[in-house]
Amino acid sequence: MKILVINCGSSSIKYQLFEMPEEKVIAKGLFEKIGEEISFLHHKSIKGDLEFKKDISDHEEGMTFIIKILADKEKGVISSIKEIAGVGHRVVHGGEEFTKSVLITEEVIKKTEEYIDLAPLHNPANLMGIKASKKILPRAVQVAAFDTAFHHTIPREVYLYAIPYQLYEKYGIRRYGFHGTSHRYVARRLVSILNKNKEDLNIITCHLGNGCSITAVKKGKSVDTSMGFTPLEGLVMGTRSGDIDPAITFYLIDKGYSTKELNDLLNKKSGLLGVSEISNDMRNLLQAKDRGDKKAKLAIDVFCYHLKKYIGSYMAVLGKTDAIIFTAGIGENVPYVRRKSLEEMEDLGIEIDEKKNKEARGIEARISRESSKVKVWVIPTNEEIRIAFDTYEIAEGRCARNNEHEIASGASQ
Repeated sequence: MKILVINCGSSSIKYQLFEMPEEKVIAKGLFEKIGEEISFLHHKSIKGDLEFKKDISDHEEGMTFIIKILADKEKGVISSIKEIAGVGHRVVHGGEEFTKSVLITEEVIKKTEEYIDLAPLHNPANLMGIKASKKILPRAVQVAAFDTAFHHTIPREVYLYAIPYQLYEKYGIRRYGFHGTSHRYVARRLVSILNKNKEDLNIITCHLGNGCSITAVKKGKSVDTSMGFTPLEGLVMGTRSGDIDPAITFYLIDKGYSTKELNDLLNKKSGLLGVSEISNDMRNLLQAKDRGDKKAKLAIDVFCYHLKKYIGSYMAVLGKTDAIIFTAGIGENVPYVRRKSLEEMEDLGIEIDEKKNKEARGIEARISRESSKVKVWVIPTNEEIRIAFDTYEIAEGRCARNNEHEIASGASQ
């Protein structure tokens, strides 16, 4: 069964076409700068790589072109669009409504639209992809996989903020958490690697990219996570501040900052970029640090300290910690950050093997010593395959029900 996984940004479409359940990627690509003067498509498949420059006005036009390439007689990987049995869509915010991946109906679309206020930068783009896909691929089963879904097991005393309860009741202000598909994937992947039951392991998962979050996973369930009502809370990130004293915003308003300026400041001008005044890219900062740039070193130190503090607090939350996982761009590829954030934690049972740590870049690897009570792993994330599996299961179940209906109908005739 062929499953297409879609991740739509405000001006982009990232996609992968899978053969399921074999987990085989037969094509993938990225459409960038949709709606601008020139859009770029980078497409890779078992037939070879392709690059396109096109004038693409919106997501529907972009999706149409992607499907055209997938089904092209010479360069395509499918003979007909009818081969695509399901389309899985990454949706950032599912509020309190969606606790797992679901078949997309008009009611699901309506509910997702209601959560636009909670994810104004993401949900509108996700919905554009859904609506375009439903129009272009009407026969395919459409499935929504929500970033927030994995965190619905977080206890009430953890997800509530200590503000008037009526604000939760009226506006839904609470901790939702994000990157759930990634945290879920790497936690389940480690369970598979170790050939254990998920109920037997307590794991801390560290998703470190331009956006960063950390999750405490107890017996397979998320019990705490660093991102909160929005993706701004928690760890220091590429351009986001992470945790700050909320009174700083009142102070800056008194100094003349508007709410729009504060939003821009905390989401786009803070984090690694704000402290270093150089870059939000960890690779650039490491190079600058090695050249003696003090602010670059300071930004990295701030990043690693906050990560270390969260790891320690989540070890307390879990009681017993079996493993720590690093994933995403920084987590998978930057040994310095992994070592720095876990140094001097031997008394907590964490012992890093420096040689293994240095060698682990973008690969699955255990980077702790044999004697380490808490095992430390690098596991590359694969949100797309998790979404593909969810979509496959829903599509397969629907096909089975349709077949049963046809058999029953035939028998009644």
